[in-house]
Amino acid sequence: MRGTRYELLERRKTWSMDRVFYFDRNGTQRSFPTNLTDVLPPDAFIEASAGRAPFRLADLLELRERLDRHAGKKAGASHV
Repeated sequence: MRGTRYELLERRKTWSMDRVFYFDRNGTQRSFPTNLTDVLPPDAFIEASAGRAPFRLADLLELRERLDRHAGKKAGASHV
């Protein structure tokens, strides 16, 4: 289906899911989840990162833990 073009009938939420509706070759109304189409503008983060990430998840989680511990020590200090 990649590269196939459909005439958009409408876009609406059905069953809590954003969907686009179109007619297939037989005239039957069909739909796709909107995120599987190019109806939405590209996600800015995905475009900028181009599939790359400068940090590993494990390293980021460790950094978060260290920052939380550091913030906890500051909160307990009685002097400035």
